[in-house]
Amino acid sequence: MARDLKYTRNIGIAAHIDAGKTTTTERILFYTGVSHKIGEVHDGASTMDWMEQEAERGITITSAATTCDWTFPKENGEPTAEAVDYHFNIIDTPGHVDFTVEVNRSLRVLDGLVFLFSAVDGVEPQSETNWRLADNYKVPRIGFVNKMDRQGSDFLEVCQQVKDMLKSNAVPIVLNIGEEEDFRGIVDLVKNRAIVWHDDNFGSTFDVVAIPEEMKEEVRKHRAFLIEEVASYDENLLEKFMEDEDSITEEEVHAALRAAVMDMAIIPMICGSSFKNKGVQFLLDAVCRYLPSPMDRESVIGVNPNTDKEERRRPDIKEPFAALAFKIATDPFVGRLAFFRAYSGRLDAGSYILNNRSGKKERISRIYQMHANKQIAIDYIEAGDIGAAVGFKDIKTGDTMSDEKHPIVLESMDFPDPVIGIAVEPKTKADVDKLGMALSKLAEEDPTFTARTDENSGQTIISGMGELHLDIIVDRLRREFKVEVNQGQPQVEYKEAITQVAEHREVYKKQSGGRGKFADIVFTIGPADEGVVGLQFLSTIKGGNVPKEFIPSIEKGFKMAMVNGPLAGYEVDSMKVTLKDGSYHDVDSDQLSFELAAKLGFKNSAKAAKAVILEPIMKLEVITPEENMGDIVGDLNRRRGQLSDMGDRAGAKTVKATVPLSEMFGYVTTLRTLSSGRATSTMEFSHYAETPSNISEEVIKAAKGTES
Repeated sequence: MARDLKYTRNIGIAAHIDAGKTTTTERILFYTGVSHKIGEVHDGASTMDWMEQEAERGITITSAATTCDWTFPKENGEPTAEAVDYHFNIIDTPGHVDFTVEVNRSLRVLDGLVFLFSAVDGVEPQSETNWRLADNYKVPRIGFVNKMDRQGSDFLEVCQQVKDMLKSNAVPIVLNIGEEEDFRGIVDLVKNRAIVWHDDNFGSTFDVVAIPEEMKEEVRKHRAFLIEEVASYDENLLEKFMEDEDSITEEEVHAALRAAVMDMAIIPMICGSSFKNKGVQFLLDAVCRYLPSPMDRESVIGVNPNTDKEERRRPDIKEPFAALAFKIATDPFVGRLAFFRAYSGRLDAGSYILNNRSGKKERISRIYQMHANKQIAIDYIEAGDIGAAVGFKDIKTGDTMSDEKHPIVLESMDFPDPVIGIAVEPKTKADVDKLGMALSKLAEEDPTFTARTDENSGQTIISGMGELHLDIIVDRLRREFKVEVNQGQPQVEYKEAITQVAEHREVYKKQSGGRGKFADIVFTIGPADEGVVGLQFLSTIKGGNVPKEFIPSIEKGFKMAMVNGPLAGYEVDSMKVTLKDGSYHDVDSDQLSFELAAKLGFKNSAKAAKAVILEPIMKLEVITPEENMGDIVGDLNRRRGQLSDMGDRAGAKTVKATVPLSEMFGYVTTLRTLSSGRATSTMEFSHYAETPSNISEEVIKAAKGTES
């Protein structure tokens, strides 16, 4: 039966690692009746962390989708007369920086986000990264400050950090009653009442109690601030506020707050302790109240590939079908799964869709509703819902699936390039083919993972976002694909770049009896225009010095040459080539000759074009006791680190810096030694920068050594 989209919520749960995302999701599944036993992350028994590696390490590695229903509104655990069942599609995302891709692709298809913060640690580095991603995709969000039962928790301090560090209008809509182990309830600032949860039934019910006397002044101040912020957003309420703020009703506050959240003008902040079963039901109510339904979001915009004109698709089952595949996964029982968000229309199991990237029809044999790694078969999926399809031949992350008669291409996703690689080889000859198949499946699942064969050494190099990322890949090869591999030491994934414009003539001539090879090209090579990725190829040839049919081969030659840079064989991200002149031979010239001339010309012009090696630079944040600060800063200076900020957090000092990745192998061990195990660090990719000449020489020498 079709659901009313007004009561559907497609939400994600995101945060820095160890803020309690999966624990919160487990509580949601318990309170909504999906699971009857609470699975704990520390026991390796959570529903959402279903991979063996997740259970062992106690972290989320892959985003997991699930669905549930929540009756709202309730009063003390019981539905009220006007209560409605809200349908939630929830995606629990990883917090570790190596798996940011999972957050990226999930946010692309979500309507709203619950953003978790630790009440002790506040805004952490990965919080900032995920927040920026949510800003990029314009996803409205609610802030949930978790772990209020922990020592050192401070709800209002975290709200202030969200305001200052994330440049967001964080407005508390509750205040905590009690702190640390005495945390027992909240004051609801909209309803202006206090509630205290019952511990004997996992916080499912609560008592409405009088606002504690000692909190009344603080409650008055924060409620006035909330009303003022809401009134500032809604002009209709501003007039009422100026005359008599008490005349603003609870319903008016909710309505204005909902509009402000969807406009990303206000971030409502809630607090609780998921592990102690406090505050999650209030959070679910807030999701129903303030986060948008598919109906509230604007029509999705795409381009018709036949006309190149912009088109819109409304979240309506009467519209032509359009969906975006945001994740590919391999299941041992059902095969390859394409997770997708349906934006318009309806798709029946067994019907055909058009893959707008390949231009080919695909049959979707079955459609599933996902619950972590379990599939529930459904007959169809409609606009506004999230599901998974099987039976397709060629669907990749970011592909648009649409009605055959109404093609549309939706905006895809951008993913960061891998920054670290290791060489792998199968332990037995019998595993050579199995390794190739396994790596191609893993690369299909994860756009930030690549596998390539090094032209110089013949080794298979797998690359990813960090050491943990590659550890998990190797572990999956062993467990899922039954391929045992030997692996080398982690290596930095350098890049190469052209820094100056240079003109070059390349003549390719080969004669060995009979028909020979000849191509002659004159071109300029230099940096690409700002914002251009890949090869920017122009031709200014006038007349027939180089026949038109050979020009695509020249472009192809340069494009292929960029895969292996001229200095050390690392990839060149972008460059601009302008073909200016050349000549050909009536008999000896062909497409291959011009392609080879372009490849040789690229290598031979590198010196004049001042080719350089680029290295990945990482953003590092260290939290340390003050007495170890000097040693840690000194160590970062020795690692070519550039300090960007120093500050205070939760009684400790913070050090922010940018450091080359090549200097950071084994850093965690060094940091433990310098601080007697008391300091912690987080690191994420920042950008590529030119490598100092002495290090460039070492990199080139190492590459030449491999070649020989």
